[in-house]
Amino acid sequence: MDIVLITTVIAALFVVIGVAEPLAARLRLPYSVILAVLGTLIGVGAIFFLRTELTDALNPVAEAILGLPIRSNVFLYVFLPTLLFQATLGMNLRRMLDDWVPILVLSVVAVVVATVTVGYALSWTSALPLAACLLIGAIVSTTDPSAVVSIFRSVSAPRRLARIIEGESLLNDAAAIALFGLFMGFVMLGVPDPQLSDALAQFPVLVAGGALTGWVTARIAVWMMAAFGRYELAQISISVALPYLAYIGAEQSVGASGVIAVVTAGITLNLTAPGRLPPQAWANMREVWGLLAHWAGALIFILAALLIPRLLEEVRLSDFALVGVVILAATAARAVILFGFLPLLSRLRVSPVVERPYRAAILWGGLRGAVTLALALAVTESFRVPDGIQRVVGILATGYTLFTLLVQGTTLRLVISKLGLDRLSAIDEALSRQVVAVALQTVREDVARTTGNYDLGHDIVRAEAKRFGERLDAAVKTAEESADILDRDRITLGLIALAGHERDTIIVRVRERTISARMADQVLSDADRLIEGARSAGRSGYQRAARRSVAYGTAFRAALLLHNRLGVSVPLARLTADRFELLLTQRLSLRDLDGFIDGRIRRIHGRRVADLLRELLARRVELVETALEGLRLQYPGYAEKLERRFIRRTALRLEEREYTAMREDGLIGAEVHTALMQEVAERRARAEERPRLDIALQRRELVAQFPLFAGLDEAAIRRLSRALRTRYANVGDVLMRKDSPARSVFFIASGAVELEAAGQTWRLGRGEMFGELSVLKRMARRAEARAITPSALLVLDEARFRRLLRRSARLREAVQESADKRGMSIDIPPAA
Repeated sequence: MDIVLITTVIAALFVVIGVAEPLAARLRLPYSVILAVLGTLIGVGAIFFLRTELTDALNPVAEAILGLPIRSNVFLYVFLPTLLFQATLGMNLRRMLDDWVPILVLSVVAVVVATVTVGYALSWTSALPLAACLLIGAIVSTTDPSAVVSIFRSVSAPRRLARIIEGESLLNDAAAIALFGLFMGFVMLGVPDPQLSDALAQFPVLVAGGALTGWVTARIAVWMMAAFGRYELAQISISVALPYLAYIGAEQSVGASGVIAVVTAGITLNLTAPGRLPPQAWANMREVWGLLAHWAGALIFILAALLIPRLLEEVRLSDFALVGVVILAATAARAVILFGFLPLLSRLRVSPVVERPYRAAILWGGLRGAVTLALALAVTESFRVPDGIQRVVGILATGYTLFTLLVQGTTLRLVISKLGLDRLSAIDEALSRQVVAVALQTVREDVARTTGNYDLGHDIVRAEAKRFGERLDAAVKTAEESADILDRDRITLGLIALAGHERDTIIVRVRERTISARMADQVLSDADRLIEGARSAGRSGYQRAARRSVAYGTAFRAALLLHNRLGVSVPLARLTADRFELLLTQRLSLRDLDGFIDGRIRRIHGRRVADLLRELLARRVELVETALEGLRLQYPGYAEKLERRFIRRTALRLEEREYTAMREDGLIGAEVHTALMQEVAERRARAEERPRLDIALQRRELVAQFPLFAGLDEAAIRRLSRALRTRYANVGDVLMRKDSPARSVFFIASGAVELEAAGQTWRLGRGEMFGELSVLKRMARRAEARAITPSALLVLDEARFRRLLRRSARLREAVQESADKRGMSIDIPPAA
C-alpha cells in the first residue's frame, strides 16, 4: 500500500481526534462516545464507498482505511501498555493506599464476579462451551469509567470517590486481561468445561510473575535514570522503553501477565522516581506521558471503532438475545458489588460511605470501550479458536460495547442530573453567594486604584463605578439573605479552604524546590487528607487528619521491628530521615496560613470563625513542633544538618531567580546566564543529597546525654545502647497496662507520658523513667501509662536493668526518689 496514502489517512485520524474533544464538550457527551461514533461512521463510510457503484474516485481512500494494519497485537503491545503506564504515573498512589480495600473490591473482586456471572448466564442460555462463555465474561468485564470520573469532577463530587473509581479503572483492566489470557488458553487448547477452581488457582501465578517482572524492570530503569541526572531527554526516553520491556518480558520470557507487569512498573516508578529525579524532569516526564496516553487512547478507540462494522457483518437475530443476556448479567454483577459489597465494607469501616446516588451513577457509568473491542479482536484473529466461537465472541463483545456507549454513555449526564448530583448543596450555594460578595468588594478596590493610575476620564469612571456598584449591592443583598449558615458549617468550609490553600502553598514551594521532590507527594497527600477529613467530618475530621500527619505509621513500626529483632537499621534510618524532613516541611507550610485566615476567611465567614481556625492552626503548629523537638532531642546533630541543607536550597533558589532577572533585564547575555545556571545546577545537585543518618551512632550519643546514665564509662554506654530497644508511641497509645506483668523499664527519650494509679495522675517528660518500681518489687503493674504527645522511649529488660542499677549511683538515687515520692519502700540492689 502506498506509504503516502497511509500517512495521509493517519494524519486525517489525528484531525478527527482533535475535532472530537471540542465536539464532545459542545454536545455534552463523553469523549469516548464521540470517538466511537466517528470511528464507526468512518468504517461504514469506507465500506459504502468501496461497494457502491455511484463513484470509484474514493476507492483508494476506502481501501487505505479498511486496509490499515489494525491487529489485536497492535492494541495489546503498542497502545495498551501506554495507557496503563500513564494511568499509574498520573495517580496519587499514597492516597489510594488509604482506600485499597474498596479499590480491590471494585476491580479484582468485581471482575471475577462479572466474569463468572456472564459466563454461567451465557452457558445456560446458549450452546457455547463454558470456557468460551467465561472468555466472553472476562472480555466484557473491562470498564472505562473515565466518563463518570470526568462528570464527578465537574459536579464537585468527593475527591475520594473519584480516586476510588480511577483505581478501579487501573486494576480492573489488569485483572480482566489476566483472566482473558487464562480462559483464552483453555479455548485454544480445546478444554470445553474447565474447572473454575483450577482456573483461579493459576491466576495468582500470573499476577505474581507479572508483578515481579515489572518491579525488577522498573528498579533497573530508575537506577539508569538517576545515573543520567543531567540528561532529561535520556530519562524520558528510558521511561518510554520501560512499559514495553516490562510487558514483553512478562509475556514472552516469564509466561506471566504483561498487563500486571506494566502496572507494577508504573507504580514502582511513581513511588521511587520523584526522590531520585529533579522535580522539573519528573513533571516533564508526566506531561510527555499524558500526551502519549491521550493519543494512544484516542487511536485505540477510533481504530477499534473502525472494526465495528466488520465485526457485526454476520450478526443474526438470535445474537440480539445473547447480547441482552450479557447486558443483564454484567449489570447485575456490578449492582451486587455496588449495592451489596460496598455498603458491607462501609459498615466494617474499611471503605468510605458511598451514597446511593453516587453508586447508581457508577453503575450506569460503567462503559466498555476500546480494550473490550481489542480483546474481542484478538479472539477473532486466532486461528486456534473455532470459527463459531470467533463469530459469537466478536458480535457479543461489540454489541455490548455499543450498548454501553450509545445508550449508557449518551444518557449518563441525564441520569446524574436526575439523581441530583449536579446541584450544589444548600451550604455550598450559600457559601458561593458569600464568596461573590467578598470578591466583588476586593475587585472594586483594585479597579479604583487601577483607574486612578491610568488617569481615565471622570465621566467614564463614574458611569462604570455606578454600574459595578449596582452589581455589588445585589450580591451583598443576596449574601445577607443566606446569612443563616450555621457556624459549624462555616468552620467546615473554612477548614476546607485553609487546607486547600495549604496544598497550593506546598505546590508553589515544590516548584521553587524549597521542598524536595522526595517529600512532595507525602505532604500533598497529607493536605488532601485534611481536605477530605474536613469535608466528611468537619472539625473532628480535620484534627484527626492533622494528628495522623505527625503520627508514626505502619511502615515506621515495621522498620523498627526489623531494627530491634534483626539488627537491620537501613529502613529505620531512611524513614526517620523522612520524618525529619516531613516535619520541617510541615512547619514551613503552616507558617504561611495565618495571613490567609486574616485576609480571606475572616472576610467571608467573620471574626469568630477566623479566631477558631487560628486556634486549630495553633494546635497543629504545636503538634508539629512537639514531634520535631522530640526528634531533635534524639538526633541533635542530624537536625542541624537538615536545617543547613534547607538554608542552602533556599539560597540557591534565590540566586537562580536573581540570574534569571538579570537575563530578562538585559544585564547579562545568554552565554553568561547559561554558564551561571549550570554552576547553580551543580551546587543544587550536591545540596539535594540528604545527609546520612547513623542510628547506632545517634543512639550512643543519646544514651551518653541521658541524665539517668551519667557516670557510666564509654564501654558501659556502648553496651547499654545495644541493649536498649526503641519504642515509638502516638498520642493516646497505652505503653503499660495495669495488672500486667512487670518485665521491663521505660526511659523517656522524647515526648511526655501520663501515669495513672489509685486515682492519682503523674506526668513524666524527657529524661525520666517509669515501670522500675514494679520490676524491683516483682509485682504486677499498679499503674497505667499512656503517651500524651508523640513520644520515643528506650526500653530495657529486667535483668539488664538490675545490672545497670548496680553500676550507676545516679540511677539508684533516681529510683529511691521515685519510691519516696509515691510513699513506697523498696530494696535497691547494692553497688557492684
